[in-house]
Amino acid sequence: MQTSTSTENVDHDVILIGGGIMSATLGTMLKQLQPDWSIAAYERLDAVAQESSDAGNNAGTGHSALCELNYTPQLPDGSIDISKAVSINEELQVSKQFWAFLVENGLIRSPQEFISSVPHMSFVRGEEGVAFLRARYELLRDHPLFEGMEYTEDHAEIADWAPLMIAGRDPAEPIAMTRSEAGTDVNFGSLTRHLFTYLQESGARVHLRHEVRDLTRRADGNWDVALKDAASGERKVASARFVFIGSGGGALKLLQKSGIPEGKGLGGFPVGGRFLRCTNPEVVAEHYAKVYGQEAVGAPPMSVPHLDTRIIDGEQDLLFGPFAGFSPKFLKNGSFMDLPGSVRPGNLIPMLSVAIHNLGLVLYLIGQLIQTPKARIKTLQAFVPAAKLEDWELVTAGQRVQVIKPGTDTRGILQFGTELVHAADGSVAALLGASPGASTAVPVMIELITRCFPEKIDEWRPQLLKLVPSYGQKLADNPELLEDVYASTCAELNLTSDRVEEQLYA
Repeated sequence: MQTSTSTENVDHDVILIGGGIMSATLGTMLKQLQPDWSIAAYERLDAVAQESSDAGNNAGTGHSALCELNYTPQLPDGSIDISKAVSINEELQVSKQFWAFLVENGLIRSPQEFISSVPHMSFVRGEEGVAFLRARYELLRDHPLFEGMEYTEDHAEIADWAPLMIAGRDPAEPIAMTRSEAGTDVNFGSLTRHLFTYLQESGARVHLRHEVRDLTRRADGNWDVALKDAASGERKVASARFVFIGSGGGALKLLQKSGIPEGKGLGGFPVGGRFLRCTNPEVVAEHYAKVYGQEAVGAPPMSVPHLDTRIIDGEQDLLFGPFAGFSPKFLKNGSFMDLPGSVRPGNLIPMLSVAIHNLGLVLYLIGQLIQTPKARIKTLQAFVPAAKLEDWELVTAGQRVQVIKPGTDTRGILQFGTELVHAADGSVAALLGASPGASTAVPVMIELITRCFPEKIDEWRPQLLKLVPSYGQKLADNPELLEDVYASTCAELNLTSDRVEEQLYA
């Protein structure tokens, strides 16, 4: 750690708050880097991976910018910026390398339980949309990270790729689509459970139904974590040299309780997600892809519509959305007092200014809340023209808390990505925010380790290179390494183009 803290009189070296993918990833990495450290995890629910990491509460896309058009924004001058797409693709390659290492070394088993090959496609309508997608494709097609991407404006070819999206469509409508067979579907709930199983087998202690109520820094620089055991009602205190707040939407309140200056002024705005789920097995079987479109005017980037094949516990599912919902809860299983309870003198003005200066977003959310079932089906019919109301049901997904940061003046800044916040001495860190979220768990945790344990990096570097062979390098700048990494990760995780073809045309 950056400051000297006593290694005596603490219960653990590391405490992980929250039983999601972020805590599971960090704990697994630290066990690989420093096996002698004692680790404890505390989860308020009766099982891990029940909130944002649950397969039903996130898109499971394995975000790599192969299909997500919001990662390649069109600038005011008409040009397209692909820098974020390249960065996000690099991040998923890092995560896949780590998962492949764990599978190769028998630390987690059965990769097919958490990752599947599913083509990623982008879909646009209208002349402007077609022109945008064509220009995007021309920028990405020769980039090593996007090799193999295909493009078409031909209705017949699109019918071959995604038959549901052509049946009943006007043959004169201008449409276009890109396809990449390198796409994945990830069940982050299953992956999280695999990682926590490894942690427990490695000696970490995982405590369920334990709610963290407070964080207090001790005079020696270590932390006391106040807990409530829901089973017995007992109040407890655990201590550690390092604390990670990885409790999803609940992280903001605990970060505020820590009192670190780096958390001052931060606020959060909760946004719920709802999806249409197909209940007709014949319709589900006709589509095998993740197809992303363009968000509506005024809609947040996280609302990009997608027709989404999911593989959950070996079963194929089909979802469309998201449709925004609202609840003041910061967690799906949270409290209605979460939002009002997060307001502080230091974040009140930034939070109010975000509401005032984002009226388009406010109006979008109101429109989503009053939408009728027929209106939602009409939105779906832009993707699936022949969709019938009776074949789809509305399901509620997870809660996301968008970060509000104080700006240089009184105006707040609404963040749509993830935000890593840590104390100056590296003794506590928290992860806030949403998309691309779980897909970036490994690179974000590497960043956390680098920031919070700088004095250990030289010692850990050889093992980090085993965990992630591209550590310290950009795959986009090293095509030979990219080819090796891609081949090895596909082999270990059972991701191949042949498998995609087999599933597409089974």
